[in-house]
Amino acid sequence: MPPRSPEPARPGERPTAAELAACRALLRGGSRTFHAASYLLPRRIREPAAALYAFCRLADDAVDAEGGGMAAIGRLRERLARVYDGRPAPIAADRAFAGVVQRFAIPRALPEALLEGFEWDAAGRRYETLAALEDYAARVAGAVGAMMAILMGARAADTLARACDLGVAMQLTNIARDVGEDARAARLYLPLAWLREAGIDPDAWLAAPAFSPALGRVVARLLAAADALYERAGAGIAQLPLDCRPGIEAARRVYAEIGREVERARLDSVSRRAVVPARRKARLLALALAAAVRAPPGRPHAPLEATRFLVEAAALPHAAVPIPWWNLYERLVWVIGLFERLERREQVGRSGF
Repeated sequence: MPPRSPEPARPGERPTAAELAACRALLRGGSRTFHAASYLLPRRIREPAAALYAFCRLADDAVDAEGGGMAAIGRLRERLARVYDGRPAPIAADRAFAGVVQRFAIPRALPEALLEGFEWDAAGRRYETLAALEDYAARVAGAVGAMMAILMGARAADTLARACDLGVAMQLTNIARDVGEDARAARLYLPLAWLREAGIDPDAWLAAPAFSPALGRVVARLLAAADALYERAGAGIAQLPLDCRPGIEAARRVYAEIGREVERARLDSVSRRAVVPARRKARLLALALAAAVRAPPGRPHAPLEATRFLVEAAALPHAAVPIPWWNLYERLVWVIGLFERLERREQVGRSGF
């Protein structure tokens, strides 16, 4: 007899330990960077963050598994509607995310924006300008940044704007890193106007993707745009509760380092995919702790036009309260140890044993 499917959650029902464990497993298997950085977050944030990640990851996978079809988008919208009705589907990630939505009062506009970004992917949309690309990045990554800020109790408009900046910066870095991988899947995210300015016909290049110095200059422009947003995002770190800062600072530094890896490869992200070595990640995490504790408040910036709707949907007149930080050092030591173990495992794998 096949195992019985779990019943749909009742309104107000908390996710089970098994469902939360399933979300953590998705995080562990899906993003080593975010998984490691999450251990620098306090437990009260780490578990809801895993639930958020799991829902977003499964939604993305559901679209990819069906070739990006609009039918998949429709089913995702139905699942999201059930989450907000308090009747999530019998899927661990949906049930856990429903609990997060209720507990933290996440505006529906934020995950709706994420699904809209997936819909743009399904439609094969391309982006003429950087501003148009930022519109896309705001949906698939800025919305997640805003939801993460909400989990930390940071709902002031400027803090949310900086969280969205960080999400957009990470997405631009992903695009710069994955130019070849995306092209082999018939996707092109680089601004089309930039390609033409560099003497590259977008359609011809996509038909036969190859690296060239001209393409490298386009990738460099995109990394420069990401770096400007990482800088702006750094100004928001000081506005977060103290024990949340190291995890976010670590994610900011490690993702920015992906851009440095692309540069070390002479901007060729067609024939190779940049990866930050585990040992360097460990050093960045150590630096993140020191930088986060003494992070000075930054100068306020208006939100990107692309993310303004996210900030307006989520902002409340709320001030984050600093949280005791004395257990941060122990968490940092543990995460550095994790990276050292991963490094040894990679070395053993390369040796053939």
